[in-house]
Amino acid sequence: MADVDLKYGKGHFEVNVPDKNMAGIILPKEMTGVKDEQAEIRRALENPIGSQRLREKVKKGMKVVVIISDATRPCPSYKFLPLLLDEINAGGVPDGDITVVIALGSHRRSTPEEQKALMGPAFGRVRNIGHDKHDCKYVGTSSFGHRIEIFKEVVDADFIVCTGNTEYHYFAGYSGGAKAVLPGCASHSTIEINHAMMVDPKAETGRLDSPIRQEIDEVPGMMRNIGFLLDVVLNSKKEIVAAVAGDVMEAHREGVKYVDRMYSVKVPKADIVVTSAGGYPKDINMYQAQKAMDNCKHVVKEGGTMILAAQCQECLGNDVFACWVDEATTIEAQARRMDEHFELGGHKASVIAKTAMKCDIQLISEIPGETVRKMFLTPVKSPQEALDAALKKYGPDAKVLVSPYGGMVLPKPLE
Repeated sequence: MADVDLKYGKGHFEVNVPDKNMAGIILPKEMTGVKDEQAEIRRALENPIGSQRLREKVKKGMKVVVIISDATRPCPSYKFLPLLLDEINAGGVPDGDITVVIALGSHRRSTPEEQKALMGPAFGRVRNIGHDKHDCKYVGTSSFGHRIEIFKEVVDADFIVCTGNTEYHYFAGYSGGAKAVLPGCASHSTIEINHAMMVDPKAETGRLDSPIRQEIDEVPGMMRNIGFLLDVVLNSKKEIVAAVAGDVMEAHREGVKYVDRMYSVKVPKADIVVTSAGGYPKDINMYQAQKAMDNCKHVVKEGGTMILAAQCQECLGNDVFACWVDEATTIEAQARRMDEHFELGGHKASVIAKTAMKCDIQLISEIPGETVRKMFLTPVKSPQEALDAALKKYGPDAKVLVSPYGGMVLPKPLE
């Protein structure tokens, strides 16, 4: 019997899989966290990729904006912000001329407690504000013909530093890089038209040729004040394994190499896939936790069962998503609704329905059972209960895969 730990919020579940049924545990090719995270961040800042040092690029009199991730992301901004601010200071820019902008994209505003947690020792040192998707300025038209509108405070800055963590993203290919600006600090309409391209077959996890990623990467060419990047790559324990800094494009691509090395895993398909979104904050709501479903769908057999543990203490996490779920009629209609009329937020309901048409999805969460069923999922109390029932359904020879870090790892089927 194999005992596997599944993170759930800030707690966990344990699931026991009979040895004869276990097809494998999908784990990242883990890199250990660096011994000294501050030294690694300092190393990256002192040795930028494709760029001068940040202190050489900023100048006295400049108004500098540093963009950081919000509370739905595991990015440890509080670890690198003090060193990043010191580097800007070294270029002659005092704290009073620096603003930290929390990139919210289409997410809710950050609470005061979250702001303090995100900024850590830097909280109170510099001004911090949340991005406002309703207060944006036009910066250019992309090669896809889309108007790109970015938060006014970001556009009006003399110099922008993007920060984040690089990991897989289910339709942008990868997070990190200029994603801090689009969708991080974009208008609602710009985010919506960018995300609408997820219907393109290339809009998949781990693809740099995703049209969504391509449009994101055009933004630095439209905004010459985007001048520097500091991204980190985390392991499954949320430890920093590498920091990359420098040119927004070149440094990002170095981060991508670490992601592929750790999180791309080939396994045989299975009748049953048991997964966790990865715990808090990846399962703060279903808007975020859905990414684990999207990764695991690649290795569950047609007609099989996926079991997802995701606390979702904030329920669905998006009002439009909630409306689409409430308005659902049939799974077929919900699955094609996104293709017929894309609406930001609602697209999550369509994506979930498309996956649920392929396999039976059992969900362990704090979402009310009626809402779970309206997403065409089945509410269950524990992963073990769901697994035991699935093993009875598929018989004694059923094969089980377990993916404890479903929101991070991209399993690919063996050919």
